[in-house]
Amino acid sequence: MTTSTADGTATPTGARTGAPAGAGRGVIALLAVACGVAVGNVYFPQAAAPAVAAGLGVGAGTAAGVVSAAQFGYAAGIFLLVPLGDRVPHRRLIVALLAATAAALAVAGAAPGAGVLLAASAAAGAATVVAPVIGPMAAGLVPADRRGLVSGVMLSGSLGGMLLSRSLGGPLAQWLGWRSPYLVAAALALVLAAVLWRALPATVPPSGHAYRRLLVEPLVLLRQEPQLRRSCFYQAAVFGAFSAVWTGVALLLGGPRYGLGAPAVGALALVNAATMLCTPVAGRAADRRGADAVSLWAMVGVLASAGVLAVGCAGGALGLVGLAAGSLLLDVAMQSGMVANQVRNYALRADARSRVNTAYMTCGYLGGAAGSWLAARVYGGFGWAGVCALTGALAASALVRHAAAMRRRGPARHAAATVDAAGGGA
Repeated sequence: MTTSTADGTATPTGARTGAPAGAGRGVIALLAVACGVAVGNVYFPQAAAPAVAAGLGVGAGTAAGVVSAAQFGYAAGIFLLVPLGDRVPHRRLIVALLAATAAALAVAGAAPGAGVLLAASAAAGAATVVAPVIGPMAAGLVPADRRGLVSGVMLSGSLGGMLLSRSLGGPLAQWLGWRSPYLVAAALALVLAAVLWRALPATVPPSGHAYRRLLVEPLVLLRQEPQLRRSCFYQAAVFGAFSAVWTGVALLLGGPRYGLGAPAVGALALVNAATMLCTPVAGRAADRRGADAVSLWAMVGVLASAGVLAVGCAGGALGLVGLAAGSLLLDVAMQSGMVANQVRNYALRADARSRVNTAYMTCGYLGGAAGSWLAARVYGGFGWAGVCALTGALAASALVRHAAAMRRRGPARHAAATVDAAGGGA
């Protein structure tokens, strides 16, 4: 049996979540740290790639393949392992994933050659899908009116891990050798696993389905839940725009107009660390005003960022200011939209939050991959202005979809009000 929420979503009335009634700030903060450590394992290999190439005596393409192996492993882990969050107690699953991550990273750090490093990197990427497991868990540990805030805090932790791993991974590999970031990350994962085993509350998994059914369920949920399809479309479009910009900006800054290379891209990414402070604010707004309001602001923000980023076509100091301001606006808008989507998703099925998250993140990754692919080709034909136009078009597609959803909600609300009035008159 389900009940309908104000935004038309359905929530099971008797869902067996098994979560405690609440979670203290210490547990929430620890979960955010875990998100950061886990996500960082996907991104530090990017900064360590040059040292890997030099240390193993392989080409840049092989070193880049190590990065790709971790990313493909992460995508596989989302599909194959995250649904287990609805079947296996969260504490046991999170600790097991961190322990497996530590083992894979240790093997990578001791790898005698590129083949072992590639395989271990893929295994580490698959096992480090802790953040997508923690998100649904954290949502179940707090009341519904705090889920936006908590989702924003988890996302801030992930962003912090991404930025710190990129910032520290390169210097660590340069000073102590390419193996050092892998071994340090392995030690962090192992220590965190021990801490979480003692600190996390026990939860009861909401599903007893067989593993095979868990893998199929995200597709079933996409068919059954229109609100989930809407969140997936929003994230695919907005994350596609985000990926398009960061693919294109690397080509722009390394090209003849600027001639700055990869360090400039890294510096531009660090400017956007301010996004970490914005996601909890977006979460509070989603709690108070609703997910749809924050989604609208996010889409408008992405659309506006396309215009600001276009100033980068001017080159020089003015162009750099435009790129910094536009990318910051884009990051804030994209991350805020992701918080709103998660709030909408977590209200759908308390008995299937991990499977809902699997469907959502898979669609988001597909949108991001499509955005990167399109950006590389658009840049070749139309330059940076074409990438900005692509960004605006993707944001506009999300806005059109959002407007259509709001129009459909209007008559539904009117009909519900009419029924309520008739019932009151009776």
